[in-house]
Amino acid sequence: MRARFPKPVGGAPPEAVLVNTAGGLTGGDRIEVDVALAACAAATVTTAAAEKIYRARDDEAAIRVKIAVGPGARLGWLPQPTILFDRAAFDRATEIELAGDAGFLGVEMLIFGRTAMGEDVRHGVYRDRWRVRRDGALVFADTFRAAGAIAGILDRKATLDGARASATLLYAAPDAPARLDEVRAMLRGCGSVAGASAWNGLLAVRALAQDGRTLQCDIGPLAAALSGRPLPRVWQC
Repeated sequence: MRARFPKPVGGAPPEAVLVNTAGGLTGGDRIEVDVALAACAAATVTTAAAEKIYRARDDEAAIRVKIAVGPGARLGWLPQPTILFDRAAFDRATEIELAGDAGFLGVEMLIFGRTAMGEDVRHGVYRDRWRVRRDGALVFADTFRAAGAIAGILDRKATLDGARASATLLYAAPDAPARLDEVRAMLRGCGSVAGASAWNGLLAVRALAQDGRTLQCDIGPLAAALSGRPLPRVWQC
C-alpha cells in the first residue's frame, strides 16, 4: 500500500489517495488502514481505483479500517467501489470513533461482478461490518453477510432484489438530521432504488442498482453536497 497526497482543488482540505500496488486482493491477503484526525483538522481519504477482490483458492481476503475523528474535526472517507469476482472470499470491518462534535462522511460501494463484462458472482463469501461510536457510545451498527450461492441470495426480495451493486452512505454531524429532506429530494428520480433515514445524530442512505456506474452517479452528488466540497479527482478517472 502507498498513500499519495495530490494538491487539493480550490482550497479544499488535504486529500490522501490510497494505492494498492498489487492491483487487487485474493485469499490470504490482509490490509489494515488507520486514519486519525486531531482536533479541528479536516481531510478526505479516498482510493486510486476500485478495489478488486479476486477468486480465492483458500482463506479470505480481509480489510480492517480504523478511523478516529477528534473534536471539531471533519473527515471524508470516500473510497472507490469494491468489486467482487466469482468465488471471492472477503471480510471487511470498519470501526469509527467520533468525538462529540466531530463530522464524518463515509461511503462504501460494492459491486457483485462487472455487468458490462458479462460477469456475475455465483458463489463466494462476503462479510462487511460497520461500527460507529460517538464519545464511546455505540450509535450505529451494521453487518452484511452473504455466503455460498451468493447469486440466489442477492436475488431475494429482502436482500438486493436482483441488483448487483449496493451502497451505504453515512453522514454523522451536528446538522445530519436537518439535512434529511435535502437528501431525499436529491434521491427523487435517481436511477438507483434508494432511501434515507436519520436518527442518533446520523443520516444514512442505502442504494441499490443494476450496475456500479448508475450507483456512483447517484451517490457522488450526495457525497459532494453533504461534504460541501468537490469529489476527489480520482472519482472521475
